Amino acid sequence: MKEKILNSKELIEYQEDSIVSRMLINKDVGSVTLFAFDEKQKLSEHTAPFDALVQVLDGEAEISISGKKYSLKQGDFIIMPANKAHAVTATKKFKMMLTMIKS
Repeated sequence: MKEKILNSKELIEYQEDSIVSRMLINKDVGSVTLFAFDEKQKLSEHTAPFDALVQVLDGEAEISISGKKYSLKQGDFIIMPANKAHAVTATKKFKMMLTMIKS
């Protein structure tokens, strides 16, 4: 990828009743992916073998980690530790950037 200025609001759009994703970087050591969730869309509880950072770019979401719920809004971020169950629910339409660190 060549260097250039990108705008997250222009790179990914909301779609009705859907979750949209766009991978920006995918390397052996990690990845960066944008997501756009329509209101009430969710990712069910799951685990990942790597630490991940979720940064909310727009809207509001609820993220649960090991059963504890966290409310996030634009500008907030949270670290989801490796091997801990987590889930994501859009309380309003929201966009997030997920950075996964694999090593």
